[in-house]
Amino acid sequence: METSNIYLISVKKQMLYYKTIAEKALDQLEDEQLFISVNDDTNSIATIMNHMVGNMLSRWTDFLTTDGEKEWRTRDAEFENPIVTKEELLNNWNKGWDCFFNAINGLKPEQLSQIIYIRNEGQTALDAINRQLAHYPYHIGQIVFYAKMIKKTEWTSFSIPKNKSNEYNADKFSKEKTNKHFTDDELKKLQ
Repeated sequence: METSNIYLISVKKQMLYYKTIAEKALDQLEDEQLFISVNDDTNSIATIMNHMVGNMLSRWTDFLTTDGEKEWRTRDAEFENPIVTKEELLNNWNKGWDCFFNAINGLKPEQLSQIIYIRNEGQTALDAINRQLAHYPYHIGQIVFYAKMIKKTEWTSFSIPKNKSNEYNADKFSKEKTNKHFTDDELKKLQ
């Protein structure tokens, strides 16, 4: 398989993995906890998600043909959090992710070297994808960390639980070597 195809498959798998982690964190919270801000300089989980959606819709709509910072985007408004229900929040969240996955699914490997613009600054499509591959997990890490802080009961871990590294490694090394994407097993565990 061509390296460019492997890259696009990897991006899709990693983004699905991080999307799923965020959603599993949300599942552990009461609805009202999604809208908690602990101080004036802290965004609620809902606000972080709203910002991510605004970014996704702006960056991935007409990805190859228009600037990634759309004129219709009101970034500052993304932090005002007009969404008030979990259902509305998740509908909006899925709209953003659908936009991302539709854009990625429509890409051809030869388009990765195409120059696209974000705020009038040119970069390859590959660099723009990498930029978001760092940006979205950054915010998802915030969501998970914040969720762990405000959860009122025991937290279900998505990674290797505390003091379980030796058991985890023993299990992994007890199996034959394989060639697969790290998310293949991880997504199964999150299902």
